[in-house]
Amino acid sequence: MQFSSLGRSGLNVSRVCLGSMTWGIQNTQQDADEQIEYALSRGINFIDTAEMYPIPPNDKTYGDTERIIGDWFSRSSYKREDLVIASKIAGPSLAYIRGGAFISEQSIAHAIDASLERLKMDYIDVYQLHWPNRSTSHFGRHWPNVIKPTKTNTTEEVKRKRGILTALGAAIESGKIKHWALSDDTPWGIHTYLRLCDEMSIPRPVSIQNEFNLLHLKDWPYLIESCVFEEVAYLPWSPLAGGLLSGKYRNGERPKGSRFTFVQRNGMFRDTEQSQMAVEAYCDLAQKHDMTPSQLALAWCDQVDGVCSTIIGATTMAQLKEDIDAFDISLSEVCIDEINALIKQYPAAF
Repeated sequence: MQFSSLGRSGLNVSRVCLGSMTWGIQNTQQDADEQIEYALSRGINFIDTAEMYPIPPNDKTYGDTERIIGDWFSRSSYKREDLVIASKIAGPSLAYIRGGAFISEQSIAHAIDASLERLKMDYIDVYQLHWPNRSTSHFGRHWPNVIKPTKTNTTEEVKRKRGILTALGAAIESGKIKHWALSDDTPWGIHTYLRLCDEMSIPRPVSIQNEFNLLHLKDWPYLIESCVFEEVAYLPWSPLAGGLLSGKYRNGERPKGSRFTFVQRNGMFRDTEQSQMAVEAYCDLAQKHDMTPSQLALAWCDQVDGVCSTIIGATTMAQLKEDIDAFDISLSEVCIDEINALIKQYPAAF
């Protein structure tokens, strides 16, 4: 297993981050235990979760993924200091989480305490803002004029950010979190927080996780360049585009228990005609180079300059083993050239 520095945190994290959002709906406690133990045996030290998990989110299962991790941890002799645990506070829109309210100075302390109780841990290594309070171009809303930045009151946004940073600084000072980070944000969001952190003498964010895969490249190169230059680790999530790049949804297939068989809060926007054509091409290319489609997509993601650690998720042990094996694959120059040709053919599949 290879490791990378997580921004300015001083933490070294595995190039593979074990995602957990299926634990609690698609996966049981026993499944999660097996996945965690196997991941650790392969050298993974980085686990990502969130208070709103599992997915698809709902009020009945809210917090269950953190509880599952906490249950495993309470029975494990694994040293806490050898793990890097990342969790997230939910942004606005989910009525059953703090009434759907904005992330605020007032809500952060309560949310951290609740996550720590569920995780059965004394601290969280990396505490992330799951998505911004303002509407942004993520989750299929990146097409022109879907989100109109001229409608955003930036003065109010900056005021809210100051409150958020005050709470995060207090949580770091108390030892409840070691570092803080972003998720599903933009260059403006990153740089505004960096500026405010310096003004307020609050530690800077150490990372950001955004969707990034062969079908969805909007962060390359501008946001990723900002991350590299400012020492904010870039963590791709959904490197398989919600499972599309595995090839399992080809020809309209919907394997039993797969994500696309569940009611989606969002995600089906990925399944377009362009995506289907691109997936066919990538599947053919993977076969040509003697690897699975998932391994092609993950190995490609890992070699992108500026990527720190890629967040993977699996519902079966076979999938998990296949995915982790992908990070031992070095793509040939010929393969990369052929991938680049397909990227030019399908630059924005969804």
